[in-house]
Amino acid sequence: MSWVRVWIHMVFSTKNREPFLTDGIRQKVFSHIMENAKKKEIRLAIVNGYTDHAHCLLALNKDITVAKAAQLIKGESAFWINKQGLTNQKFMWQDDYWAVSVGERDFKTVFDYIKNQEEHHRKKSFAEEYESMLKQWG
Repeated sequence: MSWVRVWIHMVFSTKNREPFLTDGIRQKVFSHIMENAKKKEIRLAIVNGYTDHAHCLLALNKDITVAKAAQLIKGESAFWINKQGLTNQKFMWQDDYWAVSVGERDFKTVFDYIKNQEEHHRKKSFAEEYESMLKQWG
């Protein structure tokens, strides 16, 4: 029997970085993403973010690629947001995403970073955060 645990830190933003994920709906959306991931057998340790983006810390299993996980998480959640009428306009995630592997020893650091997104973004915008990630990870 195969056993695989590859942790991925994935970040994706709303289309055109529209601030759709307001305080009123953000936790509803992230709770739904957690529930859906469980149904799709994606091991999602945490999801959090801010008004225009989301961070996920997920473990890939032997049957799923990073691209497939992104498709399942983003596609289904956008469909659900629109079906629930949570936004005044059609909700879409941007097509692209950022993903990097996370070692077991860095798991807690990344988990805590994702957990504290609201506090983090009081000091730094998503654009600044994204540029920092690109510099750090090449």
